[in-house]
Amino acid sequence: MAWKRNPAPQSVYRRQLSSRLRELRDLAGLTLTEVAKSVEVNQGSLSRIETGERGTTPVLVKALLDAYGVTDPETREDILDLVRADQAQSKPWWRKYSAVINTTQYGGYLALEASANTFRNYEPQLVPGLLQTGDYAREVITAMRVDLDTQQIEALVTVRLGRQAILEGEGAPKLWAVIDEAALRRIAGSPAVFKGQLEHLLTLAKRPNITVQLLEFAAGFHPGLYGSFMLMGFPEPNPDVVWVENLTNSVYFDSSADVERYTEVFDHLRARALGPPETRARLGTMIEEL
Repeated sequence: MAWKRNPAPQSVYRRQLSSRLRELRDLAGLTLTEVAKSVEVNQGSLSRIETGERGTTPVLVKALLDAYGVTDPETREDILDLVRADQAQSKPWWRKYSAVINTTQYGGYLALEASANTFRNYEPQLVPGLLQTGDYAREVITAMRVDLDTQQIEALVTVRLGRQAILEGEGAPKLWAVIDEAALRRIAGSPAVFKGQLEHLLTLAKRPNITVQLLEFAAGFHPGLYGSFMLMGFPEPNPDVVWVENLTNSVYFDSSADVERYTEVFDHLRARALGPPETRARLGTMIEEL
């Protein structure tokens, strides 16, 4: 099992870049030792660039492309674009909240989320973060993070709402959420806050890039009893990633075996859940009951 404890996995751009650089070096028939000597770079540093453990600069990449005999202008520019994109992602919009994000081991997830193009999320206890209202998020974070003060809680609420912008606009990622009925029966804060959350969820569930399914209590025991998880997909050739959170750590799995297993579980859950139209109808009923 690929158990990753590093809370800040490399960006999707860095993964693409490292893969391309390894491929070009292999095509050139050069060893790491030969390249390191040619461009006058420490071999260990070059190895970490090829594995995606560290970023690099346009200057060094140009030297590498020269060493590999890559002269095509379009190919060179495509690879340099990956370098620039990785550098830009290292300074994300949420950086000013880094103190509280680091405390919650949250930053690695945000880096992946920002570059994903599909999300498959199972939530047994809560409305997914990307679909929460500010009032609901505040109630949830306050209840779960008793170690944070009011200012830190508000910072996390701001980050959570800011993340939701990725689901808007042309070319927005697709989100498929399976939510256990328990999450929609547990009133967070006042009934007014919870009603506002359900109304917001119903509105979002009508968007073309968002699919919401309710997993009823009647579904009984099911493969999702281990807990919540998020499957994130990325542009080719980057592999999907599974993200799992617990009380003290956040981990991600990227081996094909782990991703396939979680994908299988998600498929079972969506097969047992109410269909999207039935889910929207049930949400409407729940709102009326409140």
